[in-house]
Order: sequence, then structure tokens, then C-alpha cells
Amino acid sequence: MTTPPASSTDARPTPRVRVGRSELAVAIADYGAGNLRSVVSALTRAGAAPTVTVDASLVEGAPLAVIAGVGHVESASRGLAAARLDEVVRARVRAGRPTLGICVGMQLLFGDSEEGGRGLELLPGQVRRIRARRVPHMGWNTLDVHAGTLLDGLDGADVYFAHSYAAHPSDFAVVAATTDHDGAVVAAVESGPLAGVQFHPERSAAAGARLLDNVLAWSRSA
Repeated sequence: MTTPPASSTDARPTPRVRVGRSELAVAIADYGAGNLRSVVSALTRAGAAPTVTVDASLVEGAPLAVIAGVGHVESASRGLAAARLDEVVRARVRAGRPTLGICVGMQLLFGDSEEGGRGLELLPGQVRRIRARRVPHMGWNTLDVHAGTLLDGLDGADVYFAHSYAAHPSDFAVVAATTDHDGAVVAAVESGPLAGVQFHPERSAAAGARLLDNVLAWSRSA
């Protein structure tokens, strides 16, 4: 018996394929923060090819470098210095190459921290303990976007925070977004090729995915 041809309703759906744009190489500076798999997965879904590395040449040369993870400024600074990545990151920023800090990585963009240690001093300001009734600041909170391009489309979006210390920039012009936690808390900064977010995009669902899409577009246009 002859098998009839499959109808259009029998056909399997065509798989979605990214076209017209190659994956963006991203170097995630490994300062010993531990598990970065969720950041790697989120960047991969956004269309990047991320590598967690202590290789200075990769961190220096990648189209985008990311400093991410948990911990505090003192231990993170020691980790970067031990791998000789602190000067590499500074050199990237001086050269105008896109660099993003996430969570403690954003705090590392500043100087002294009340938690101990000093950051990379790429932006003027300090890191201070949050003055609030509830510390740590943990959970979902709403972004109030002020400026910049990385947070396009995210004004009023809810994102996920987990931190006890926050950046206090000397120049409010670098503040891209704040959130309210018994007062304004700096949620994101942006200055030329340098940016940081205090929240966790990899844990922030659709808003986090939008942020990473914006970050990759920002890096490609640099």
C-alpha cells in the first residue's frame, strides 16, 4: 500500500537557528568566586561564547570582559591580583574595551569598601554597608532607570538582588539605575566602556535576559 504524503499539519516544526550574527566571545575573569555556571548559561542563551579564565591574554583581548560572582571586595581583589588580572582589566578600560561587573564585580569598579579591601578604582566612589531595616537586601526589587543604554527597556522591571554592601559613586552621572530598599540603592552604573549591575541578571528571568541582550549589543557596537 502506498503511504500518502505528509500534510502540512504532520510536518515537524523547523528548529530556530540564530542567523546573521556570530556568537560574541566573552571572557569571565576567574578570581576564585566559585560556581559561575549560571552566568555562563545566561550569556550562552543570549548569544555569547563565554569562557571562565585566568588567562590574561583572553581577558585583555575578548570583545567583552565580565567580572562576576559572589563574595566581597577584599577577597575578589586578592583573587584578581593573584591571577594578574587587575592590571589587565584596568588596561581594557583605558583602551575603551567593554567591561561589565556583576554583583561584587560592580563593587570592584570602585575604591575602598567598608567590608574591607580596595577595588580597582576605575570609578570614583566607595562601597558601603546598606543602611536599612533588613540586611542583606535579598529578593526581587524594581529598577528606576536614569540613564545609559544597557538598561534600555528595563525601567520598572523587577530584578533579583542579593547583597549587603552597595556602591556610592562620587559622580551621580555614572548612575544608570537605582532601586528602593529603605532609600535609594545604586543598582547599575555606566560610564563609556565600563558598566556594572548590582543585581543578578542570570537570576532575573526575562529582565535579566533583556539586560544581557543589551550588553552584547553594546559590546558589538564599541
